[in-house]
Amino acid sequence: MSLRPTGPQPVPLPKSEPIPIHEHAIENLRFIRETMERASSFTAVPGWGGVAMGATAFLAGLIATQVDDPRQWLSIWLIEALLAVGIGIYSLHRKATAAGSSVTAEPTRKFALSFVPPLFAGAVLTAALFPVGQTALLPGLWLLLYGTGVMTGGAFSVRVVPAMGACFLGLGAVCLFSPPEWGNAFLLAGFGVLHMFFGCVIARRYGG
Repeated sequence: MSLRPTGPQPVPLPKSEPIPIHEHAIENLRFIRETMERASSFTAVPGWGGVAMGATAFLAGLIATQVDDPRQWLSIWLIEALLAVGIGIYSLHRKATAAGSSVTAEPTRKFALSFVPPLFAGAVLTAALFPVGQTALLPGLWLLLYGTGVMTGGAFSVRVVPAMGACFLGLGAVCLFSPPEWGNAFLLAGFGVLHMFFGCVIARRYGG
């Protein structure tokens, strides 16, 4: 005589298919890539700092339209350039500190090494061209070289940064072949409007 169990019997659970290892690898790589992109954008390009730089450049452009003396015009934009550098350094340091990072992090160093040389070239060309009366070339050259620096530095950041550089690059190229009296308007559109627009995009997507 056989004994039969009288208690409730466990219901066998359906066996789930194991997740293939390559899907785990793809997810891990995606997570690492997104993390690196966010870290790079944070240490290299502050969003709200770009908005502030654009606002001061817009104001400088409006003031510069009211002067006729080339020396005064150049002085206005040089003061704006120094102010923009100060805003950029301060906002970068503030953003890095808030994230517990450092301004000497590797992405920031790579960005700076790619970004600074075109700006140095712009300063040298300004010093060479202005004394010989070639002021009309400066707006296009400034936009062109700044865009070059942003594009090369943006290679170590998120996609929106080289896209911003490309816009500056294109604007500078058009400026060089436009009537000289349009130069200040191009500077206002570039350093003012483009900075504010892309600064807002960076701030919203990657933090201030």
